[in-house]
This record gives sequence, C-alpha cells and structure tokens, in this order.
Amino acid sequence: MTHDIVIRGGQLVDGTGSEPAPGDLAIDDGVITAVGAVDGRGREEIDAEGQLVTPGFVDIHTHLDAQIGWDPDCTPVSWHGVTTVMMGNCGVTFAPCKPDDREFLAGMMETVEDIPKDAILGGLPWDWEDYGGYLDAIERLQPGLNVAGMVGHCAVRFYVMGERAVEEQATEEEKHQMADIVGKAIDSGAVGFSTNRYPPHVLPDGRSIPGTYADASELLEIAKAVGPRGALMQNVLDFQQFDFTTQLLRDLAKTSGSRILFSFGAGPDRASGRNGAAYLDSLCEGGLDITAVTQPRGSGFLFGLQSMLPVSGRSWSDLRRMDLAGRLAAIEDPDLCHRLIEESKTSRRSAPPEQVFWMGAGESPVYTSDQNLKAMADAAGEHWVETFLRLSRESQGKALFTFRMFNLNIDALGDLLASEHMFPILGDAGAHVSQIMDAGWASFVLAHWVREQGLFSMGEAIRRMTSGPARIIGLKDRGTLAPGMRADVNVLDPDRVAECQPEIVHDFPGGAPRFIQRSRGYKATLVNGQVNVRDGEHTGVRAGQVLRHRA
Repeated sequence: MTHDIVIRGGQLVDGTGSEPAPGDLAIDDGVITAVGAVDGRGREEIDAEGQLVTPGFVDIHTHLDAQIGWDPDCTPVSWHGVTTVMMGNCGVTFAPCKPDDREFLAGMMETVEDIPKDAILGGLPWDWEDYGGYLDAIERLQPGLNVAGMVGHCAVRFYVMGERAVEEQATEEEKHQMADIVGKAIDSGAVGFSTNRYPPHVLPDGRSIPGTYADASELLEIAKAVGPRGALMQNVLDFQQFDFTTQLLRDLAKTSGSRILFSFGAGPDRASGRNGAAYLDSLCEGGLDITAVTQPRGSGFLFGLQSMLPVSGRSWSDLRRMDLAGRLAAIEDPDLCHRLIEESKTSRRSAPPEQVFWMGAGESPVYTSDQNLKAMADAAGEHWVETFLRLSRESQGKALFTFRMFNLNIDALGDLLASEHMFPILGDAGAHVSQIMDAGWASFVLAHWVREQGLFSMGEAIRRMTSGPARIIGLKDRGTLAPGMRADVNVLDPDRVAECQPEIVHDFPGGAPRFIQRSRGYKATLVNGQVNVRDGEHTGVRAGQVLRHRA
C-alpha cells in the first residue's frame, strides 16, 4: 500500500497526555490513516529517528486578524510548530463593520494592539460587513495555517450603538440586537465571542474602548446566544475589581453553560502562584468550564538599540530619530553618552531598571535570569545606562532587554502553571509587534518547563498545547494523533528545540517595523497533510483552512 506521507521511526506523543511511544504515522488526503506500525511506503517518507512526532500546536491567543492579510504564513508562530491559530481575542475585531466605521476599528486596533493603522487599512481587502464575510475574505487569502476566529464585543457594540457605544450603557433593545448579531456571527463560522474590560486599552483619543464598562447584563444577554450554540466566550478582565470580575466569570459560565476563557498571571511573590491556582480551582466549582491562559515566562516590552529606548529626554529623542546604524555611531561619542546618563536621572523612564533584564548574547534568549539591569550595573561599577550602552555597542546593536511587566516571579509562575485549568499559551502573535515578542511560547515550554525544569512531562506539555486548546476552541478533528484526525503534525528534536533571539524587521506594509523570532529543533511541520515548514523554512505550500464553528 502507498500513502501520501509516512513519518517513520519517531517517538509518537499523541496529544492525549500519554508519554512518547515508538511508531510510524501514515497520512492520506490530509488525514491521519495509520498510527503505530505502518505497512507500505509513502510517496514522501520523513525520517523521524531520534525525533518526537506530535500534533500541531494550537495557539488560542493571537491577533493575526490584520497581519494575515499580507502574511498568510502567519510568522513567527508558524516557525514554532503552530498549525492552528485563533484570532479575534480581547474584543477587538474588524467585523461586523459598516463601511464608514473601518477607520474607527483600525484605529482602535492600533492603539490597543500596536498594529499600524495604515497597514491595517491598506493590507486588508475590507470587502465584508458581517463576521461571516470577514471569514470568507480570510479564506480567499489561502492562509498557511488553520484559522479560527471570534467576533469581538467592541465591533459589535459600535455596529449597534455607534458613538454611544464608547461611553453609554445599551438599552434593552440594543442588548438584544447585539446578542442577535453575535448569534449570527457564530452561525456563519465564528467559534465564539470576545470581550475586554481592561482599562488601559483605549481608543486613539484616550477614551475607553467600547464595552469596557458595559453592564454585566449586556454580557449575560450575549451569553444566552453563545451558549446554546456550543461556542466560546473569551475575556480580558479588570482584576482591580476582583469580586465583580469573579462573579462575572461564574455568571457567564452558568448563563452560557459553555466554555469560558480568560487571561491571568502570577504576581511578584511566590505565594501568588499557589493562590492563583487555588483561585482557578474555586472558579470551576460546580463543574463550570472556565480556563485561563498566561505567558509561559516573564513578559513585557523589549528595549534595545534596534527597537524601543528606555528613557525620554532631549538627547534620547535625538537618538530615537536615527536608524540603527546612526544610533550605533552616535553612542561612540563619550559626550553624548554622558548626556544620556544625566538625562536618565531626571527624565521619565519607560521602566525601572530593577525590572529590566538582559536577554543575553547567545543564540537563544535568556528569559529566567535573576540579574536585572541595575544589579548588572552595580556589579560592573557603572550607571545602568552605561551598561545598556556598553552591551549595545558590544553586540552591534542587537542586545535586547525585557521589561518584565507580567509573571515577574518564575517560581510563582511554575506553581500557577501546575493548575489543570491553566494553559501556557499567551503569545499575542500579530499584536504589539514593535514592543514585545512572545510568539515562541511553544518552544519555550518545551525547552524550559519540560527539558530544563521538568514541571510538565512531555506527554502533558504536548496535551496542553494540542488537544487541550483544541477542546477550548471546539475542534473535534484536530489535536491528537489518531486515525481520522486531520494531519496537523510536528516532527521535532526535544533536545534542541528552542527560540532564537528576537530581531527587528521592516516587512509590514509601508516598511513598518516588527519583531520576529525564529526557532531551532523543528524538522518539519505539516498542515492538513502538507509540509508547511521544513528545517525552519517555509515550503511555499499554503494548506491552511478557515475552521468554521459548527454547533
């Protein structure tokens, strides 16, 4: 018997939580047809000796809604074993959208998610009004990865209420209209609904995005449309309003009777991780289906000579206007360096140096060091700006520094990740493109939490990146290696898999900058039975599908 592809001689990690077991995998017409001992040959044979064979990773928190218009390969997540992405998180989407409201939605996405407005308006066809039409447009782009999308509260609210959506409460009739639109969006393929109550997320004029302070009854009315359709409700929440937020999560779960997803994290002290895990357990009491996601490491803005600079001030502003070559030349001037140091003592800093960490000079970034920039400077007898400039010079401007805003305490994060209700899948791919780079989350989980720390067994780590998030989206045919499942598959070296250092490129429309991050250790990634990435490079095949919800 001849198969399309046979992956031969690997260690199969099937995505159910089972540990690696030797075997082969056969693929025909985009579907897994045999697992274990495979008779016959493949038209293509992939030698997986010494490799793991896993389901493709499922990224449930991206903002590729715009980028997919000009980058259907969905980089950089496609370099890290991801085969399925969910867009439309955090309430900000491009549909539903009346023609006159396109600029409003694009401007909102720019300020909330740092995706350039001009790129959004020029890089998408904008030939839709409802959410089903948006999915149709994505389908015509022939994406390289599988794509699922949620309809966003901000767009729905503005579609119904216009300018009143920003600062006013909805009438009962408007709540019903919103619920009806959400229901129709799900019927046309949206896998769920997302909402955002995070106060720092604002419009270009500084006002809160639509829905930030919407009455809970509005969300509960929408939940009545989401739940019976078996769809998902995703939330970004304000935990400064802890009691209200906790009650809202439970009420949404009870009203919808379906899956609830939200973003969460660990605090700066060790106890915050254990307390957070206990909190997640309490939310799910009574059988409620509530799940959280978080970054798998400390995360925040990236500083460096090639990207953002950490201080305001006249000399810093002059430096900021230069390209990388100009900045490198400028910091050779001792007088300028002296002014930069002095201005840092009186000007606004973007981050305290005690929370800024050098990412190292190796091929892979260092995310877990306890040596912050202030401590490094003290050890070297320098001002912290001197250390920043010295490392920038020595690396020809490639040195990067992470401002850890989230998950400051890696030990606390480990305690939180031990919860069965927490998934280490918050990369924000497609968003904050010139500010952060967390899209390599899957590679970090395998390198740090499995290989280095042993927090997860390999079987459990793969489950949390495949069948676990697939269930949250509502996918029945992906996430495990079994006959009849779609052939989204990784072949990877567990001893080598890791992230490479982030780097700035200018490949967005108009030459806008963004961070990318490549990987190492992936031999092949298959999407729907076709090789999408081989040895870290795209093959040119685009076999992704728009995954439309079916109740």
